[in-house]
Amino acid sequence: RSFTSQTDGEARVTRVLREKFPRASAIKVVDISGGCGAMYEIHIESEEFREKRTVQQHQMVNQALSEEIKSMHGLRIFTSTPKP
Repeated sequence: RSFTSQTDGEARVTRVLREKFPRASAIKVVDISGGCGAMYEIHIESEEFREKRTVQQHQMVNQALSEEIKSMHGLRIFTSTPKP
């Protein structure tokens, strides 16, 4: 598959994250399970994470994806704040 087209799962997770993190400047979701939707790697850069510890940022992402996570085997989360 080409790098520009997302799987249905990637598109769904991205959509949820865009809703939950409207101030995100970058969201990247990659299915790292070979396309079966069992494991994802997520990179989010958002102003909402400022002043929060990494564990709190990851909890926010887990909370946002609580429904989607039920059908996943694993999730790698990378969070950051936009550079000033």
